[in-house]
Amino acid sequence: MDYAKLFDAMHPGFFESPGIRNLDEGDVFEELVMDLRTKTPVPAPHACPGQFTFGVYGGDIGPLREAVALVDDDWVQYFHARDRVFCAFDGDRIAAFCILSDWGTHGGLRIGGPGCVGTVPAFRRRGIGLEMVRCATVILQESGFDLSWIHFTHVGRWYERLGYRPVLQWNRSGWLDLHAEAD
Repeated sequence: MDYAKLFDAMHPGFFESPGIRNLDEGDVFEELVMDLRTKTPVPAPHACPGQFTFGVYGGDIGPLREAVALVDDDWVQYFHARDRVFCAFDGDRIAAFCILSDWGTHGGLRIGGPGCVGTVPAFRRRGIGLEMVRCATVILQESGFDLSWIHFTHVGRWYERLGYRPVLQWNRSGWLDLHAEAD
């Protein structure tokens, strides 16, 4: 499968955008994929504590944006009331979040994926984020998506723990050799 061609169809002009061109040359990012037609995400390697629940966020955008700001202030701009955001909750507190992205149909494949994945610092290192991404991926699969795509990440190995596999690697100048390991 030509993943670079799929990427270009989903994100035309990506490498020409000022935000990408202004990244540091040494910053390397990955694109990862799970083929939902043949694979289901594996259970997270660490059990998530039982008090957490998971579901699509249905509240006011304010508390969601506050939780996002605790993870990455720059991401707040990407969260809107109309977005489908999947969350992990501790009671009514947001512990983790991700946008359920739908990038449409490209090359005959319906493509989506969890994006802007974050766990609020007070809830990290308990398996909550991994379980949330696993659940979000299952939702995408049950919704008829063919591929779940992780876009623009530098923590690819984290997603690999659920069964995602790296298919592209890039920096501000474009594609890199996926098999070239950075030290």
